[in-house]
Amino acid sequence: MRDLLDAKLARFEELERDLVDMEVLSDSDRLAQTAREHGSLARLAGKYRRFRSLVDQITEAREMAESADFEMRELAEAELEELRAEREALWDELLGLTVGGEDANRSRCIMEIRAGTGGDEAALFARDLYEMYKRHAEARNWKVEIMDASGTELGGISRISLALEGEGVYRELQYESGGHRVQRVPETETQGRVQTSLATVAVMAEPEEVEVDLKPEDYRLDKFCASGPGGQHVNKTESAVRLTHLETGIVVQCQDEKSQHKNLAKALRELRSRIYDHWQQIENKKRADERKTLVGSGDRSARIRTYNFPQNRLTDHRIGLNLYKLDQIIAGDLQPVTDAMIEYDRQQLRDTMEGLE
Repeated sequence: MRDLLDAKLARFEELERDLVDMEVLSDSDRLAQTAREHGSLARLAGKYRRFRSLVDQITEAREMAESADFEMRELAEAELEELRAEREALWDELLGLTVGGEDANRSRCIMEIRAGTGGDEAALFARDLYEMYKRHAEARNWKVEIMDASGTELGGISRISLALEGEGVYRELQYESGGHRVQRVPETETQGRVQTSLATVAVMAEPEEVEVDLKPEDYRLDKFCASGPGGQHVNKTESAVRLTHLETGIVVQCQDEKSQHKNLAKALRELRSRIYDHWQQIENKKRADERKTLVGSGDRSARIRTYNFPQNRLTDHRIGLNLYKLDQIIAGDLQPVTDAMIEYDRQQLRDTMEGLE
């Protein structure tokens, strides 16, 4: 925890220096990226600077409290109590800002929703998940942009990729990564039988361009005609693009825009996020023992949640959470679930309070 905070403060101070660097100031794109990252770290850095100052003051007050002078010792002990109370309150605030790992304060992320086993019902469930996240994002004043989508003839979604931007967006949505299971009676079911279907969600922090430097020689670019549900062609020009990262084999495509240039820009954003996520997942595995109790580990293969419509119940299997208001949650009120996840992570991290002195 302290290592993470030290690293974040060091990065913030590096960005502070960059913001007065003439080379950065002369490059408008780099300046915008630097300012955005600096802004996202400002609150955390300010609180951690104050926290470190309090730790130093506590050390000094403790030394004074050991003084032979009774009057001085009494004053120091009173000050020590106040400083410790402020430090503990500030530490709790820092926990809230760092829950979710080193990318917790990023204001942009990429979300992918895929239909899994269950045929048309799985695709309809993927659409329901998309609409749930979209409504939740609107309530949180987050910006949502469709990067790429592939639908089905019955109105479901086989795959959709979204870019989301706003305060707290990655800290909250990262808990959605994993397998989502639905239990309900499909609209096409005439005998009232409950069917189980699956969808997967992946949420990836979106890095700045300078963090993942992609050159044209790093990937293969394929152009093709965009198509709609069922494979029908929606235009005859090669506006859609597919990118294959040569080192990792990661593939992304985008056909949502009519302009090939816009599709390429979107695809590059998603590719950077996937590459960044790829290396983060490798790093997370190295820290598996440290993170195994944290619900925000982003394990793509784990089944994390069940949506039981007959019982109006949502169950999150990671923390044993059961909420009997699935109708409200699927309508976009995801906050009770998110808050429970964050609080669970926070409780796990509070153990690091021990040994601060």
